[in-house]
Amino acid sequence: MRGRKINFSDGEGLRPTLDRVRETLFNWLSADIHGATCLDLYAGSGALGIEAISRGAGSVTLVDASKRATDSLKKNLATLSIDNAKVINQKAEQFLSNNQQLFDLVFLDPPFEKDMLNSILTQIKPHLAKGALVYVEQENASSTVKFDEEWRQVKSKKTSRFYYSLITLV
Repeated sequence: MRGRKINFSDGEGLRPTLDRVRETLFNWLSADIHGATCLDLYAGSGALGIEAISRGAGSVTLVDASKRATDSLKKNLATLSIDNAKVINQKAEQFLSNNQQLFDLVFLDPPFEKDMLNSILTQIKPHLAKGALVYVEQENASSTVKFDEEWRQVKSKKTSRFYYSLITLV
């Protein structure tokens, strides 16, 4: 979107992915993003999903439980004239229980300190296309989230506050 800024309301636990982390992530994804069907689960500000569209993703589904966040997302998509994205106001688990679509790329950045990642990583598996990549952001390298033997870590990095990685099913 050529450096255009997105507006979003502050909300509890909302922390948009840092610019430098987003840049690293999308450098990792440069060969995989074009035409990808993406899911931004726990979308919040929508920064990851909107960046994916900006970088050539085919479509993105942005899911967030907060009505305030999804209203803001809809406004941003309209302002940016993005028509290959849809916004869904639901809890992640509820969305996954009803979803029939397979995704090539999933962004998982749930609220910190809520111990949600282990469960959602199990629930997301049937929704992944063959060879799908999953971006995971968690509190820090000593987090309680451990990837089981079905996951292979493709890339990872850490900052002083959190740990992020790109994983795929084996």
